[in-house]
Amino acid sequence: MRFAVSTLGLPGSSLAEAVELAVRHGVDGLELRLHEDMPLDLDPRDAGLEAVSICGYVRIAESGPDGPVIAALREQLVLADRFGALGVRVFPGGSDVEAALRRLDAVAGETRARVLVETHDHMATGAAVGALLDRFGRPEAAGAIWDVLHPWRNGEEPAATYEALRPHLAYVQIKDAAGTTPRPMGLGEVPLDVVGDLLRGYPGWLSLEWEKAWHPEVEPLDEVIPGAREWVRSVVRSG
Repeated sequence: MRFAVSTLGLPGSSLAEAVELAVRHGVDGLELRLHEDMPLDLDPRDAGLEAVSICGYVRIAESGPDGPVIAALREQLVLADRFGALGVRVFPGGSDVEAALRRLDAVAGETRARVLVETHDHMATGAAVGALLDRFGRPEAAGAIWDVLHPWRNGEEPAATYEALRPHLAYVQIKDAAGTTPRPMGLGEVPLDVVGDLLRGYPGWLSLEWEKAWHPEVEPLDEVIPGAREWVRSVVRSG
């Protein structure tokens, strides 16, 4: 089990600043948000960090023409390969499963990096994302990201989410919140004790997604990392 943080928590910072913060806190990797505010102008591996994923904003199941979606996926998958990342984070963005399957099929096998569908928006539950990936049936080309907040907020128990996503799980985004406001780990309402029990023995990445880009009023990422890192260590120790 390895600990990462998302650069979503550092709006207005450079990638060099994100790398420095991660190294200072003993973080193992970064989720690299694909945004013009933070050009990907260096390789975190040079500082001993891994790039977990390229977090893009492609909406894989949004209705509309396939061409622009496929073109964006191809571009981002090549970028993910360049950084040695597991893949490209995408949102469902809609409920058009047939469109999502066509788009996944169009880029399958073109790169080592995979398309990683987050539990979000129109497919916020593990059941929904798991069903999509079950139908696609090519785990070497597509996987899932379990954002622990969204399925639970949509009424799905963590055990059900984990069971639905287990065959497809690329990594887990950890977070806590009170209502819609991010809170440091353990100070919100997300049942993190249950999530921790489920993840004992999990070998993959746990990545703190601190959404300061959307909630500028919350604490700086620098203040939140230590508690999240300790939560991850507690899961490892209890396992």
